[in-house]
Amino acid sequence: MSGNGVDYVSVRFWLPRPLRGCREGALATISPQQPVLDISHAIEPFNIAHALHVLNAVFRDFPTGTVHLLGVNDYGGAQGRWHAVKFEGHYFVAADNGLLTLLTDGGPADVVRLRNMETPSPTRDILAPAAVHLAQGHPLEHLGPTTTELYQLLNRQLRIQDHRITGHVVHVDHYGNLITNITRTAVEAVGHGRTCAVHFGRETVREIAPHFQATAPGEAVCIFNSQEVLCIGINQGNAAELLGLYFDSQVDVRFAPEPS
Repeated sequence: MSGNGVDYVSVRFWLPRPLRGCREGALATISPQQPVLDISHAIEPFNIAHALHVLNAVFRDFPTGTVHLLGVNDYGGAQGRWHAVKFEGHYFVAADNGLLTLLTDGGPADVVRLRNMETPSPTRDILAPAAVHLAQGHPLEHLGPTTTELYQLLNRQLRIQDHRITGHVVHVDHYGNLITNITRTAVEAVGHGRTCAVHFGRETVREIAPHFQATAPGEAVCIFNSQEVLCIGINQGNAAELLGLYFDSQVDVRFAPEPS
């Protein structure tokens, strides 16, 4: 949904369980003219890291002004709060469960607190009306008072040294590929064209390949994905299962010393 009234509208959802008819019915009741684009309702239950990965992968592909409704772990966190924010020209409505601070790396400048109410379905009764309000072009500040109180979760930070970058697995996808928080930009900035090797668990991969099929079936391979972050996979295999790695596992990129 667009906050500036243009024709392109989209509501995007991440829900912990199959509520498709409930949420879309609620939106149709509030505003029958608003189309709904459902990006995913297959987020693992209550998995904030999974929701963050999906959100970061796709939200910038939508037009500025798009409204994103995030229904993961939607009961308002420990404090029972819900917020609407503006970040990088997009609007997000979500529970105060840490997802918004992870997305914005600490907290966006424009935050309002949504009305609190007793309900078995906050997505239907709190978040959906707020999303429609923004989609219809109404100002963010009409939804509630401004606030700086957001539940804080911190993103894992890279540890960078002269000859090494240390990162972590931030997501394991459907195929068992391991997505890390090590970016191509960081590798190029530290490496200065030097050869590197990727170390994880007991394994070492000595080059970064262009795609997962660039090695023999059953062998480990490292690539940069479309989001320009380092990924570890096994050609025609499940890397997480076969390598014994999972969310938060450490990954190192080590560089050859510069010649003296």
